[in-house]
Amino acid sequence: MGEADDSSKSKRVVFVTVGTTSFDSLVRAVDTGEVREALFKKGYTHLLIQMGRGSYIPLKHAGGDESLSVDYFTFSSSIAEFLKSASLVISHAGSGSIFESLRLRKPLIVVVNEDLMDNHQSELAEELAERKHLFCARPQTLYDTISAMDSESLVAYQPGDATPVAKFIDRYLGFTDE
Repeated sequence: MGEADDSSKSKRVVFVTVGTTSFDSLVRAVDTGEVREALFKKGYTHLLIQMGRGSYIPLKHAGGDESLSVDYFTFSSSIAEFLKSASLVISHAGSGSIFESLRLRKPLIVVVNEDLMDNHQSELAEELAERKHLFCARPQTLYDTISAMDSESLVAYQPGDATPVAKFIDRYLGFTDE
């Protein structure tokens, strides 16, 4: 799961998912030239964006020797195959997308949607980032996160033991004082 230092011709896909909602600020962030260039410099060749209900339409690009191929779609009955084939996942902070990506042992950048009220998802993303299972960003910090990321520094998440996460959620919700 390491990063390539050159633009080798093997297909390396970045899959972006916003889930079933609208998260235009994430789609806009990955559609910037600086983010696309940073991904290309890391050795990624394709950017596939699942844009959900958003109104912002990213620019499609065929790619080539000096740039990233970019494509998008709104919804799919299942994103499982997209996740499986991805070399990197950039996701909204929904727990389903997070844990499925971690289960598949995909390098993951979770982008928190700061426009949501009472954003409980940010606590989950930040806790998992603190444990080095994923990288956590905001739309405005995505470029810096990609530029600085080293996927080799990530620690594999062990899905069999949800106790630490359950305890964190219980503490957060006030069910326990532990």
